[in-house]
Amino acid sequence: MTSSAELAQAPFWALPQAERMAAFRRLRGLERPVFVPERSLPFVGGGPGYYALVRHADVVEAGRNAAVFGGEPGAGGVPGLPAWLSGPFGPAIDLDDPRHVRLRGIVARAFSPRILAKLEDDLAAAAAEIVDRVIEEGPGDFVAQVAAKLPVRVICDMMGIPAKFHDMVLRRTDIILSSTGPQPTGPEHAGPEHAGPEDTGIASSLSRVDVARGLARLLHAGFSLTRLAARLGDERRRRPTGDLVSLLVNGDERLTSRELGSFFVLLVVAGSETTRNAIAYGLKLLTDHPGQRELLLERFDERIVGACEEIVRYATPVIQFRRTLTRDHEMNGVAYKRGDKVLLFYNSANRDEAVFADPDTFDITRDPNPHVGFGVPGPHHCLGAHLARREMTVMFRELFTRLPAIRSVGEPDFLPSNFVNGVRRLRHTF
Repeated sequence: MTSSAELAQAPFWALPQAERMAAFRRLRGLERPVFVPERSLPFVGGGPGYYALVRHADVVEAGRNAAVFGGEPGAGGVPGLPAWLSGPFGPAIDLDDPRHVRLRGIVARAFSPRILAKLEDDLAAAAAEIVDRVIEEGPGDFVAQVAAKLPVRVICDMMGIPAKFHDMVLRRTDIILSSTGPQPTGPEHAGPEHAGPEDTGIASSLSRVDVARGLARLLHAGFSLTRLAARLGDERRRRPTGDLVSLLVNGDERLTSRELGSFFVLLVVAGSETTRNAIAYGLKLLTDHPGQRELLLERFDERIVGACEEIVRYATPVIQFRRTLTRDHEMNGVAYKRGDKVLLFYNSANRDEAVFADPDTFDITRDPNPHVGFGVPGPHHCLGAHLARREMTVMFRELFTRLPAIRSVGEPDFLPSNFVNGVRRLRHTF
């Protein structure tokens, strides 16, 4: 039986997904959410612990009730965001109303029907170029060759980031994403893109020097991205071009340079990890379940919508998000106190037997499919969900049209993390 303390330990998050899902199934069977003791990292801090919300009903109710389950401080991390990290990594993801309403209203321009419609041709062209390169290079790492390429390129094109910076953005994004889990060792992982501190929600045995070095790399990556966005914002204030950044920094309601920088970090990291991991998991799942793959390819246009939803449900690229109680509150028979921390475990909610029939079965025809892979419908639902679905659709269409025999080979190299359900590497062939 998994104890609540194990959720805060790195070894638990390095277990095979099936074992972790079995542990969450046992936790869902308990009468009330467990309280998980929390340990801190040097320079980052910690706290007394948090309640693990693992049932679909609890996750949905807490996610919708932003007035009680607030984002501040530190929705994106268990200990919370230290003030000295707020430059590149805040405040876009943690805000409560009224600041959240203002910022979300401005940022929503990035995902308007007009902007997304303009992206359709760009998406198709980008996917075609990616597959051209795969055919030229031959089989290798699907994440590096395909899954990681498309979302970063699309976001950079949306923002008007020149092509010469795309590789830098991808490298910096990799550093930030790799900072959500224990790092691999060995010469094959010696590159800077695989360096970073362990996720602050997992108990760590790293030394102060290890953590300091990792945080320095994380800060450098974050500030590099914010500076790039800020410079572009300054240019667009002087000479608007009609691109997304021009829309965000001009007009009556506009983003400040700091807000634009943190928004870009959020957009490129959140947009990258959700889509890249969904695409990588998608190939693996459709390889492991040939009957589902056959169903999809029989009627691709008809079934790709359900396939994308089921991939996101099954994989749940974002494992959890934190909320903090703004006042005393009772939910489903449990009394919470002001200041209590709760983690909304989307991965567990997406396997809740009370909502999903045969939840451990991958079924692209599942209907209904009220998953929370993009968060809970409400004030904090992922603004880029529609874009992620379009990227998955376009990429899979291009892959299966031009490389109909493409499939994964062996087991993925997963990122051990309690925040991002990431795939670092996935071999493929065609």
